[in-house]
Amino acid sequence: MKTIETKYRFLFAGGGTGGHLFPAVAVAEQIKVLKPEAEVLFVGTKNKIEGKVIPELGFRFKTIWIKGFARRLSLQNLLFPVRLLVSAVQSLLINMSFKPKVAIGSGGYVAGPAIWGAQVMGAKIILLEQNSYPGITTRLLERFADEVHISFEDSKKYLRRKNILHNTGNPVRVNLGTIQKSEALNNFGLIPEKKTLLVLGGSLGARSINNAVGKIVSRLKENGIQLIWQTGKYYFDEFKNMSSDSVKIFDFLVDMNTAYSACDLLLTRSGATTIAEILALGIPAVLAPSPNVAENHQHFNAESLVNKNAAVLIENKNLETGLLETITEIIFSEEKLDELKRNALALSKPDAAKVIAQNALMYAEA
Repeated sequence: MKTIETKYRFLFAGGGTGGHLFPAVAVAEQIKVLKPEAEVLFVGTKNKIEGKVIPELGFRFKTIWIKGFARRLSLQNLLFPVRLLVSAVQSLLINMSFKPKVAIGSGGYVAGPAIWGAQVMGAKIILLEQNSYPGITTRLLERFADEVHISFEDSKKYLRRKNILHNTGNPVRVNLGTIQKSEALNNFGLIPEKKTLLVLGGSLGARSINNAVGKIVSRLKENGIQLIWQTGKYYFDEFKNMSSDSVKIFDFLVDMNTAYSACDLLLTRSGATTIAEILALGIPAVLAPSPNVAENHQHFNAESLVNKNAAVLIENKNLETGLLETITEIIFSEEKLDELKRNALALSKPDAAKVIAQNALMYAEA
């Protein structure tokens, strides 16, 4: 049976990490809400997060051979020019076949060849930049873009084409929300009379955060603070024996809505997706930026909130000496918690995914 051709064809390219992938997914989901007949194709790599997530979500998915440039000398780096050339050809063929009206790039090395191929084929180009300091892919692709949607006002000083910049915010998933705090605490087996700290280190975990929390667990309990602690899968076995009635330890938290709803204070890295969720829900947070990410993105992300009194920063090097004092000073101060919540919500842009989706549809209809 022959399918009816539609002008609503959207190519998405971005991945490598959830921070690059999930904003694109949020926009794609909004496009499908607004225009159910729209055709959506994701381009990514087979062995990264997009290779697992996108097929599970039911979107069409094509892979290219690109791989990031390693920071240290390796054989993979010698292959990079070959991978880039092959990926450019693959991207061109994918775009020639799919014929997108609009291509949305959300960062990561995979977006480079795919978005280049789309612009060669005449597609309108929309870029999403999640981090305060724009990634190299966004800076390289900026010349081809019709719009660049940024998440932080600070990003403007690093990009050249000011006339196409839109401070729209970082798109968050459609189902992000909160439930009653008492219900959330009950789901974790915790009690409402105590303050609750939520500790997140990402799906894999954060060694320095886990070590620092592990050293102060008993002191936190003595202070009447209960914990929901996601160690990440790499560290769960090491810390799971610290679990108790007031310390709930998980390798991974699937239901983040309930976890966010239960906490008074969050301790976390400052990846772009986490930042967007903190702002959208108004979660008081202590941010401990990872020192091991490209171009120190997480530190810039954290500073953008700290400068607006929307979060508190603790440097990774100070976690083991300053964490207990930082947590207790904030979590028992209703004034400070309210200030952080209020300022976070003021920076929030909860309609980001819908705004970008509407702009993409406008280009498709032109």
